[in-house]
Amino acid sequence: MEHFDNGKYKRAKKQVEEIKGFYIHLTIYVAVNTFILVNIYRHSDNFWEWPHFVTLGAWGIGLLFHASKTFGVNLLFGKNWEERQIQKYIEKDKEEMGKYK
Repeated sequence: MEHFDNGKYKRAKKQVEEIKGFYIHLTIYVAVNTFILVNIYRHSDNFWEWPHFVTLGAWGIGLLFHASKTFGVNLLFGKNWEERQIQKYIEKDKEEMGKYK
């Protein structure tokens, strides 16, 4: 058996558990919302009213944030935004330090 770096193994295991948790969340979302919408469809005269889709939409937003966290996609700031901001402030500090030499 190969020797694994314990830290790398723990990080990989944590990532796999997060992905598994997301897929469980997604499965429950689909099952519950399908059940709700089928029941509304069967017992409602007008299916296409916005209140019937509040759970689907609100929970869907939560699911998007869960996916974002799990798969490392930042929906609000874009790819590499944090790294660019860090570099910007490092450069700003270098310029200010140069002024006082």
